Amino acid sequence: MSLAANAVVALIGLLHVYILVLEMFLWDKPAGRRAFGMTQEMATATKTLAANQGLYNGFLAAGLFWGLWLGDAGQSVKVFFLLCVLAAGLYGAATASRKILFIQAVPAAIGLGLLAAA
Repeated sequence: MSLAANAVVALIGLLHVYILVLEMFLWDKPAGRRAFGMTQEMATATKTLAANQGLYNGFLAAGLFWGLWLGDAGQSVKVFFLLCVLAAGLYGAATASRKILFIQAVPAAIGLGLLAAA
C-alpha cells in the first residue's frame, strides 16, 4: 500500500508542476487559454496573477516531492501538503470551477486515504 500511496503523491506532485507551467509560462498561449477557457484579452489582463498562482502550485509540488524524498520520515510532510492541495481544490471548486474538485481535491483525498492505509 505504501508504494501505491507514494505513486499517487508523486502523480499529484507532477500534476502541480504541470499546473505551474500552464499558469506561469503558457497562460496567454493557446495551450493555457484552452486549459482555462479564456480569451486572449482575459489571459493578457490576468497573466501576472496567474504566474503568482503557478508559483504557489510549484510550492505544493515541492512539498510533496520533499515528503517523498524523506522516505518514511516524510509521512507527515506528505499529509500536510496533501491537505493543502485538498483545501485548495475544495476552495477552487467552490469559487472558480467545479472541475477543480476532480482535478485537485479528489486525487488529494485518495492520496490521504492511501497514506492512512499504508
